[in-house]
Amino acid sequence: MRSRTPDRLCAEAVELARQAAVDTVGAASVGAHLGVTAEADRVVTHTFACEDAAYRGWHWAVTVARAPRAKNVTLDEVALLPGNEAVLAPQWVPWSERLRPGDLGPGDLLPTGADDVRLEPGWSGEDEPAPNSALAETADEDVVVSDPAVQPVPARAEIGAVAEELGLGRARVLSRLGLHAAAERWESAYGPQTPMAQSAPASCTTCGFLVPIGGSLGQAFGVCGNEFGPADGQVVSLAYGCGAHSEAAVLPAPPVPSELILDETVVEPLQIHPDRTSGSVEPDAPAEELGHA
Repeated sequence: MRSRTPDRLCAEAVELARQAAVDTVGAASVGAHLGVTAEADRVVTHTFACEDAAYRGWHWAVTVARAPRAKNVTLDEVALLPGNEAVLAPQWVPWSERLRPGDLGPGDLLPTGADDVRLEPGWSGEDEPAPNSALAETADEDVVVSDPAVQPVPARAEIGAVAEELGLGRARVLSRLGLHAAAERWESAYGPQTPMAQSAPASCTTCGFLVPIGGSLGQAFGVCGNEFGPADGQVVSLAYGCGAHSEAAVLPAPPVPSELILDETVVEPLQIHPDRTSGSVEPDAPAEELGHA
């Protein structure tokens, strides 16, 4: 238990404590004597001001002690401690709590804990079928061949052999908590409460650019497939919407001109006066012109 009254001999050893601090960091960094604190019986800490500009508000703590019935005071330790006005580094936070979306770069590895609440076992990993499965019901019906020369017929399948083929090769999948957390993130980024969705002419439910997704999340989310939309390639809520909705403003098809009956692009020469040099008359000339010729 710490004594309230400092030991007299230890409290008087100010010069011993100062010299210990000077020997440790140099005379320029040790300032005035600030006080004495009793740490225990015959154990006292002397504090000196720190003159180093990089440690404003800190102080040197020099602890001295003496043995029972001894008059010689000895040095215990020298330390630099922060005061009330000291500039301290922020409290250390584990990397798992400091990590933010987008921090992972190429080549980085992000480990997940074995007890991560966002994940749950994807399958048992054992070759034995579940007790209530169809494989377990047919296991008793298998014929046992007593002849060693005849190879027994293998069972229909074992879970371990077809797990990858059936998509069960993942050791862990999203738990219900992980699904809800993902849904909340996607809802906040591309959900009905965003300014874009509030001003949209319609929701993504009726948009032709919406790509459906499977699983339980497919009941509330899809993927935007409009390259000109603000959420192209992103998971969006079915209640989300934007101005790039497929039915927001449908342009009418351009009119197709009909086929030309009279070709007006070709010029055909037409002679309207008779040829007087040959004496011939154009067949289409009027009868009056033939009489005067």
